[in-house]
Amino acid sequence: MNSAYSDILSRIEAAIEAARSVFARFTPGQIETEYKIGHDPVTEADRALDAVLRENLLREGEGWLSEESADDMSRLSKKRVWVVDPLDGTREFV
Repeated sequence: MNSAYSDILSRIEAAIEAARSVFARFTPGQIETEYKIGHDPVTEADRALDAVLRENLLREGEGWLSEESADDMSRLSKKRVWVVDPLDGTREFV
């Protein structure tokens, strides 16, 4: 296997494990909720998962696009861009 892909897969595995640990701290239905423009819910779990995924996945020279963080348009000039939804189904989780 190409070592670049091996590195990416290792990062993804580490990110999933770290996210699993973070997510376990939260109880569905018992979490404080705020609302973004457009009335989409966002919780501490969304933000915590975004942070841990970003920490484990993103490397120098790569871009990031997430529902839970401000878009940095410089991502468009990057060779690799991570596009994530840290907690798909926030409305159902709340």
